[in-house]
Amino acid sequence: MPDEQISPADTTPRKFFFCGIGGSGMLPLANIVKGLGAEVAGSDRSFDQGRTPEKFAWLERQGFKLFPQDGSGLTSADQVLVASAAIEDTVPEVIRAKALGCQRVTRAELLSRLFNKAPCSLAVGGTSGKSTTTAMLGWILDHEGRRPTIMNGAVMKNFVSPENPFASAIVGGREVFVSEVDESDGSIALYRPSVAVLLNVSLDHKTIEELRKLFGDFLANADAAVVNYDDDDAAHLADRAKKVLSFGIDNQKATLGIEPGTIIEEQDRISALLVDRRTDTGHSLRIPMPGRHNLENALAAIAAAVAVGVDVHDACIALMTFRGLARRFDVLGTSAGGVTVIDDFGHNPEKARATLRTLKAHEGRVIAFFQPHGYGPLRQMGNELADTFAKELGAGDITIMCEPVYFGGTVDRSEGSERIVDLIKAKGGNAEYLETREECGNRIVKLAQPGDRVVVMGARDDTLTTFAQSLLDRM
Repeated sequence: MPDEQISPADTTPRKFFFCGIGGSGMLPLANIVKGLGAEVAGSDRSFDQGRTPEKFAWLERQGFKLFPQDGSGLTSADQVLVASAAIEDTVPEVIRAKALGCQRVTRAELLSRLFNKAPCSLAVGGTSGKSTTTAMLGWILDHEGRRPTIMNGAVMKNFVSPENPFASAIVGGREVFVSEVDESDGSIALYRPSVAVLLNVSLDHKTIEELRKLFGDFLANADAAVVNYDDDDAAHLADRAKKVLSFGIDNQKATLGIEPGTIIEEQDRISALLVDRRTDTGHSLRIPMPGRHNLENALAAIAAAVAVGVDVHDACIALMTFRGLARRFDVLGTSAGGVTVIDDFGHNPEKARATLRTLKAHEGRVIAFFQPHGYGPLRQMGNELADTFAKELGAGDITIMCEPVYFGGTVDRSEGSERIVDLIKAKGGNAEYLETREECGNRIVKLAQPGDRVVVMGARDDTLTTFAQSLLDRM
């Protein structure tokens, strides 16, 4: 399917049908495709179930045609079905597309074709931190007047407006395209970026050996690479790159680094002196969000911007007004009773560790609610998740888990969250298992005391934010 067929200059733009159009990966891509002039429709299981109705009402107001997930939205062979590679052949849209003879592409195939066509393309890869770094980089480039098109998996608060409350994508100009890229399904191999950013290499959906191969090829396929020298695996893979601009907080060999002893961590921000070792100059770096991991993300974004000609000082200035992402250490508020509720996307060991360490850098008990994002991922990294919660939380803290998110399908559900809770306890942690989220909510409200921080963690379920808000309201 040639890219030109979805160009807004086309007199007959293609028609696309997105299966799962409300998903965190599909929705921003659908917005970009529509912004390029194509006609876009879609269906979603959550739409049929009445979940997050405000999102689907907004999509309809933007001109997206929504259909039940029963195949009725596919009516012509001219339509292109965009569906996850993991979508089962029994899904009505897939059956209907085959019957009509519609072309089918995955989300990654379509995104990579658009991305690779841009003269200046910046891809952000790594096991954790991709969405935040992508948003930071996009904001820097937008601040500098580059008009980037940005593809993200989370709502970027800097770009939110009454007209665009779900700003996980920005349709800018045609010259600059910024996107996070996914290693979990191997689709990272489809991208040929001008600049490849590698944040870290750690266990998530694949083995470490598989990840090293994917990320190494990712760097080799780029014109230039931005690599985290604090991550041993990432630094080792830098040898695969044609040209490297490195960053790191601790590694004194990194091109862009932090002057030792200058990091100041507060509950709602972090600051440090950035050192550009090319010129031996220092720059004040202040990020209005907490956590050492966000300082690392900021270095990555600055380095990527520098790789395409932005001045270090200007990049630092832009990040002073960075507002963060929805569901990335998103402080919803503090109740009248003194309990703070935080909504967070942490779902793999690395992301959860970063969130818990940020919380534990300050006083107060932590009540960590964790809803696994699937039965398959839980089997893949359950032991490492248990390690994280057992080691990062103290004796007075507690982890509370319900069963993984499940929207239907034929996935093996024989091993669930109760096994992980048992592992946390065996490793010396404090944890409880309750089957449903409602039961967990009741338990959290009963447990919470003044000064506690309640963090709601998980992915692939937009209603987690509603759940977190309900906890705040109840307390």
